[in-house]
Amino acid sequence: MSRAQQPSRRTVLAAAVVAAVASGTMPASAATASAPAGTGTSAAPGRPVDYHAWTSYRDWRGGTAEGVRAVPGRRPGAEIGAAAGRTDYTDPHTGRTATWEYATWTSPVHRLAVPATEVIASWNAHTPEGTWLQVELCGTYSDGTDTPWYVMGRWAAGDQDIKRTSVDDQTDGKSTIWTDTFSIDDASTGLRLASYRLRLTLYRTPGTRLTPTVWRLGAMGSDIPDRFTVPASAPALSRELAVPRYSQEIHKGQYPEYDNGGEAWCSPTSSQMIIEYWGGRLTPEQLSWVDPSFADPQVDHAARYTYDNQYEGCGNWPFNAAYAATFDGIQGVVTRLTSLTDVETLVAAGIPAITSQSFLKTELTGAGYGTSGHLMTVIGFTADGDVIANDPASPSDDAVRRVYLRREFENIWLRTKRYDANGKVRSGTGGVCYLYFPARPTARQRKALAAVGVC
Repeated sequence: MSRAQQPSRRTVLAAAVVAAVASGTMPASAATASAPAGTGTSAAPGRPVDYHAWTSYRDWRGGTAEGVRAVPGRRPGAEIGAAAGRTDYTDPHTGRTATWEYATWTSPVHRLAVPATEVIASWNAHTPEGTWLQVELCGTYSDGTDTPWYVMGRWAAGDQDIKRTSVDDQTDGKSTIWTDTFSIDDASTGLRLASYRLRLTLYRTPGTRLTPTVWRLGAMGSDIPDRFTVPASAPALSRELAVPRYSQEIHKGQYPEYDNGGEAWCSPTSSQMIIEYWGGRLTPEQLSWVDPSFADPQVDHAARYTYDNQYEGCGNWPFNAAYAATFDGIQGVVTRLTSLTDVETLVAAGIPAITSQSFLKTELTGAGYGTSGHLMTVIGFTADGDVIANDPASPSDDAVRRVYLRREFENIWLRTKRYDANGKVRSGTGGVCYLYFPARPTARQRKALAAVGVC
């Protein structure tokens, strides 16, 4: 359903971790995800996930800036003040070389409360035509050595200046970037990422006053215990949110240049549902490129503008979150949640969640299919605690709303290991989640987000 969950991409380390757990070679400190000494951590006690972001005017005035200035206001950000220099960039997907002015901002060191086996960066930004941005990560391992600067994404909201792209073949022999995910190569050694910095490079057409504006820059580090099953959570909420319903299946064959058409569009379809729930709308002008005979043209639009030209798919985690944040008043982050109790906390505050799961047809009653990776939108819970999901892998928009058994859904979403139809061990997603929410959340929404580790 989604190329975003290919085992070679983001969960290669899982086999090493499970071997370490089984053999007892994983250090106790790594298994319990104890916090390292130091300040500036943001993970809640006992959570194996640390999401941290820079969002405030004070944040943007910190770090190290070369040509970037902090912008105050209702939505503080970072933008080009005076270019630090010029550089040529040859787009690997078009072969076109162009000269760009650039400026950089490097974050302070964030010391992870959870020494991490995986890190995923995400950002929210405005990139008018003639601008784009790059996000990089550099970290320090638990053995005291440093990673190189890894490119986590080259991004623009549009596709007229550069082709949105991840960067392959990045490794130092200890860690590797799998499309959008930093991953320790061999977790069984006990090696973890202890801290990191993010570097933001903003680009614009030379001689102009154009600038990208970045409102949120952050990353989620995690060290999820490897497991085939997860503890069951107890139901605590009965509520359903009125989220629009869109099927990816009705888009089969449309615009095959974007990951072979709608069959693989679960990420952008799910993203579009939540975007419209928060009031995001596309104009007729923005949709004018879509064949007018196609239903739900906004789904085609979401696929085009989340497409990763290197990965050749629409399931890049940060590209989906960044796409959501191009709509006025919406923020988007990539994180991990630890149970359906977390989702209940969010839904109680009016915030739906986009979850990623893989399963056999027999493992999710009522789905009618199996998948190596698929995204759904969790919009509520029944009186019995079962999951109400908008499942884009449905034959029509009307059929999108599904009810899935709580225990089955929670397990296939949170596990990191599973068996395929041939009995071979494959990777699970370990609770990865998109969260889209208002740029100015209510007090209740802020409290719910903080409860699941999102600042």
